[in-house]
Amino acid sequence: MSIHLSPALWLLLASVLVQLGYAAYYFLPFALRPVAPPSTDPQIDAEPVSVLVCAHNELANLRRLLPLLLEQDYPAGFEIVLIDDRSDDDTYVYVQQLTQYYPNIRLVSVDHTPAGLSPKKYALSLGIKVARHARLLFTDADCIPATTQWVRLLQRGFARPADLVLGYSAYAAEPGFLNKLVRFETLITGAQYLSFAWRGKPYMGVGRNLAYTQQCFRATKGFASHIRSLGGDDDLFVQDAVRHQQRVVVEAEPAAHTLSEAAATWRAWWHQKRRHLSAGRSYRLADRIRIGNFIGTNLLFYFTTLLLLFSRPEWVPLTVLWGIRTSVVCAAYAKLGQRLDDRLPVVLLPVLDAVYFFYYLALGISLFLYRNLRWK
Repeated sequence: MSIHLSPALWLLLASVLVQLGYAAYYFLPFALRPVAPPSTDPQIDAEPVSVLVCAHNELANLRRLLPLLLEQDYPAGFEIVLIDDRSDDDTYVYVQQLTQYYPNIRLVSVDHTPAGLSPKKYALSLGIKVARHARLLFTDADCIPATTQWVRLLQRGFARPADLVLGYSAYAAEPGFLNKLVRFETLITGAQYLSFAWRGKPYMGVGRNLAYTQQCFRATKGFASHIRSLGGDDDLFVQDAVRHQQRVVVEAEPAAHTLSEAAATWRAWWHQKRRHLSAGRSYRLADRIRIGNFIGTNLLFYFTTLLLLFSRPEWVPLTVLWGIRTSVVCAAYAKLGQRLDDRLPVVLLPVLDAVYFFYYLALGISLFLYRNLRWK
């Protein structure tokens, strides 16, 4: 018995099968994996760590973040290395005052950045240089740890063993469609880099929640290969670490997350995502193919659907394919949201999915046409 479908429907079927493959091999198994029981080995928390925060005119955020870092429950002890990157507010004065009461806070001041170098990467390099401990944990000034267990849980990834630990950083829930879209994009990005790494294909992390060793930083020669690129202190560093055969693990338990405030305007989010996506052209070919296949087949799905709707639609196969794809993909995203404690309204997931992929296409076109980016 032969099946007669139009070429457009065959394209739609192919895109659906690829997306179901990603959901079945990467997303659902990662979301449904069992939670690891707490370790009772006292040696697992015996190594002191350095927590590094790079800040540029972030005084208000530091007033919120630093007290929460000081409250972290970690028996082996930790230092906080605050890198004041050319701030002209009262960051220096505030942190200096704290160092009088908390000897584990250390201040590194950056007065200027050499011409042509990425300011943040240069500042981070100076902070890493003075860090006392072998294990380095990173977050941003506009983040907060989700719990008092962030340091303890993130650094435990090193015991698996590993040289680099990938964490998840969510955005706080606020009213409005933009907030939900930003959180959906964060969930989809997290689903990719966490589940790919879990399957042995790490390609990126986020600097808001990342950890690696001093040895890992030296093995990759720091940020040397991309020190002149504006972004990439996290994802391009992971790319280099993988090239140098550094071991990468995932720590995605909700207690090990960090939280940020999402962009409040479409314009702010547009500029933020342009900066984040700009590093993608430097990824390894295999990673670009893997990510591009996922993004491309989703876009193909939507464009083919529009083509069919404006031609002579074959309603039965179109409805069946739409129903299967939407049910499985949205179920996978809902399970990921539960696993990462980053839940979104299930009824909105199909809408967020469609808007996100067209927004992604617009970002890609924008980066192709206009590549100029600016940092703080």
